[in-house]
Amino acid sequence: MDFALQRLGVRAEITADEKKIREADKVIFPGVGEASSTMLYLKDRGLDKIICSLNQPVLGVCLGLQLMCSHSEEGNVQCLGIFDEKVTRFILPENNNSYKVPHMGWNSITNVKGPLIEPAFENSYVYFVHSYYASVGIDTSAISEYIVPFSAGLQKANFYAFQFHPEKSGLIGSRLLENFLGL
Repeated sequence: MDFALQRLGVRAEITADEKKIREADKVIFPGVGEASSTMLYLKDRGLDKIICSLNQPVLGVCLGLQLMCSHSEEGNVQCLGIFDEKVTRFILPENNNSYKVPHMGWNSITNVKGPLIEPAFENSYVYFVHSYYASVGIDTSAISEYIVPFSAGLQKANFYAFQFHPEKSGLIGSRLLENFLGL
């Protein structure tokens, strides 16, 4: 993510410092790892409460999206609850010949809406790497399908989140990050 932001002329700071987070113009909540251990890390540092109370634009990416949901099957953990969606593991269909978990690769997004995902992004391809997905619900801002339809994007108030990786999604991802930075 850092290199993608540098290409856009932005210097990001990685921090768990409450004062710096609250004073930031924008906050990006990326995620790599496992849900229950990451939630434990956030709770131990009070970051769970800080993230939920932010008023500036917040962007969750991949595990960041999942942790912004209400619950994750990964470690059976209560998450931040910003979005009401639940996070579930992909289950391979019987007699599977074409799917693998984790889902890795390019998939299209549909039903796009909101200030970050422009209508021109409809049916565009973005890059995913995940074994768990958020259900489709009222806050869904983009849908993709891999085994089942899932929320590729979520948006509620000042909180935005994407299951795909904008930093690996070419021009669409770059434009999405530009839109976030322009909020």
